Amino acid sequence: MIKPHVKRIIWFLWLLFVPAGMWLIYQNFPPLVPSINIDLLGFLLLTCFVASTPMIINNTPIFYIQWVSLTVFLTFGLFVEVLFMQIAIIVLLLRIRIPKEQMYRLPLNWLMFFLISVASGLIYYSVGGTHGIDLLSSPSNLLYVVAYAVTYFVLNHFVLTIVGYVLQGRKRALFDQDFVWEAVTTILTLPIGLILYILYDEVGIVSVIFVGIPFASLSVILNLYHSSDKVNHYLQNAAEIGHELAERLHVEEVLDLFIQKLTEMFPVDYAYILDVVNDKELQLLRSVENNESNAIRFPPQLKEQGISGHVWATGKAVLYHSKKEWRNIVQGYMPKAVESIICVPIVRSNEVVGILLLASEHKRAYEKAQLMIVDILSSYFAVAIENAKHHEQTKEESERCALTKLYNYRYMEKVLEEEYVLLTNRQREHLSVILLDIDHFKAVNDRYGHQSGNEILVQLAHRLTDLIDDDTGTVARFGGEEFVILLPNVDKKSALNVAEFVRQTIANRPFILSQHIEDTEKEIAVHITASIGVASAPEDADDSLSLIRHADRALYVGAKRNGRNKVAEYVK
Repeated sequence: MIKPHVKRIIWFLWLLFVPAGMWLIYQNFPPLVPSINIDLLGFLLLTCFVASTPMIINNTPIFYIQWVSLTVFLTFGLFVEVLFMQIAIIVLLLRIRIPKEQMYRLPLNWLMFFLISVASGLIYYSVGGTHGIDLLSSPSNLLYVVAYAVTYFVLNHFVLTIVGYVLQGRKRALFDQDFVWEAVTTILTLPIGLILYILYDEVGIVSVIFVGIPFASLSVILNLYHSSDKVNHYLQNAAEIGHELAERLHVEEVLDLFIQKLTEMFPVDYAYILDVVNDKELQLLRSVENNESNAIRFPPQLKEQGISGHVWATGKAVLYHSKKEWRNIVQGYMPKAVESIICVPIVRSNEVVGILLLASEHKRAYEKAQLMIVDILSSYFAVAIENAKHHEQTKEESERCALTKLYNYRYMEKVLEEEYVLLTNRQREHLSVILLDIDHFKAVNDRYGHQSGNEILVQLAHRLTDLIDDDTGTVARFGGEEFVILLPNVDKKSALNVAEFVRQTIANRPFILSQHIEDTEKEIAVHITASIGVASAPEDADDSLSLIRHADRALYVGAKRNGRNKVAEYVK
C-alpha cells in the first residue's frame, strides 16, 4: 500500500513538472498543424481506442500505444504526441476502473509518460531526426525512426521497473519474462506504426481505418494468446503445488503450505479455510490476514448463510469483483477493507467438506481463470488433507495405546534410544526413568471387573499426563498395569522428587468407577497405590535397555518387596 504522504509527493511532482513542461514544449516544439482538424481528431480517436484495450500483465496494464504515438510524433510533432499520451492515460485508467484510493496512479502515469515522451523526442532530435520524413526513399530516416521506437521502449521499461521498486518494493529483473513479452509485442506493433505513417502520407485520414481494423484483430489475438499463456502458467504451478501437498504427511503442514502457495500465487490479503462440522455448520479451521495467522472470532455459519454458506449449499464457486456485489449477502465476520472475493467449495467424494475464501482489498483483483485454478487447488488440498489425516491416524495407532491414548512401549523404546544417543554425545547431562506398577491390580479386577480396571488405567493415564507435559518428559504405558516416565535432562534427585509426587497423586485421591460389577448402580470411589522405581544415566546404566532394566529392578526389589506404595532408587 502506498502511504498518504507518498501520494501527496506524487501529486506535487506532477504539478511541478507536467503543466510547466507542457507549456515549454508548446513554446519550443509547437504542433505541426495550424489548428484542430479532422485528421487530428481521427488520430485522437485511434489513440483512445488503443488505450481502451489494455493487456494486464502482473497486475500492470500494458497498452500498445507506441505505434500510434510514433505516427502522431512524426506527423504532428512532440507537443501533440505528449498531449495524446496524457489523454490516453485517462482513458486507460477509466477502462480499468481504478478505485479512489489509487487515484495517485493518474498523476504518476502522467508524469512517467511525459518524461518518456519528452526524453525520446529530444534524443530523436539530437541524432538528426526530423518530421515529415520520407521513409521509403531514405533508409537513414528509417533508422532514426527505429532508434526513436527503441528508445521509447527501453525508457518505458526501465522507468516502470524503477517506479515499481521505489513505490511498492517490487523487485523485478531487468530482463525477465515480461521484458521479453513486451519486446516481442513492440516488434510486432512497430511495423503497424510505420505502415500507418506511410499510408497517411499517401491517402490521408482514411489510413486510420485501414490500419485500425487489423490492429484491433491483432490486439484481440495478443490478448487471447496472453490469457492462454497465463492460464497454462497457472495450471503448471497448480500441478506443482498439488505434488508438494501430496508429499506432506501432517495436517498442519498441508494447511501451512496451502495457505502459503495461495498467497504467493494470487493477490490475497485475507484467506479463510472453513470446515464442515457434522454436516450442520461451518467452523473456522485456519485464517491468515495480511500474511499473518490470526486467531479471530469467526462465528459458525449455517447452510445458505452468507457467502460461505451459499457456496456450501450450492457446491459452486463464486467470484465478486467489488463490495457492491456481495455486501448484501455476507453475514458474520468480514474485514471492512475487503473488496474482491473468491469463494470455492472444498470437495471430496462429491461431498463438500470445507470452504475456502480468499479476499483482496482491491477491486477486480481476481479473474475467472484464477477462480478455476483456485477450484483445482482446493481439490488437491482436499485429497492432501485426507491423506495426512490417514497418515496421522495410522501413526497414532502404531505409537499409542488404544485404551489410555498414552504412547506405547515401542514408541518409548525408540525415544529412549534417541535420548541416550544425545546423552552419549553430551547434548544431555542426565536421563532419568520412572517405572511404576499399580499395587494389587489383579485384586481390583477380580472384585470390580475388568471394565473397572480399564477405568482405573485411563484415569491414571490422565493424572500422569497432567503432571508430565510434553516439554518435561514422555509418559507411556509399559504394559498391563505398568507405566513409564522418561525425563530428559533430569538428575536422579529431581526424578525421585517427581516420582514421590506421582505416588502421592495416586494414593491420596480416589479413582471413580462407574462400570463396576457391584450390586449398586452408584459410582464407587476406590483407593489404589503404586510402587515406583527410579534409575538415572549415566551413573546407573551404560545403555538404554539397562536403564529400563535397572528402574524395573528398583521397582520390584526396593518398592514391592518393602511393602509397596513406595518410591525406590536403583542402587548398584
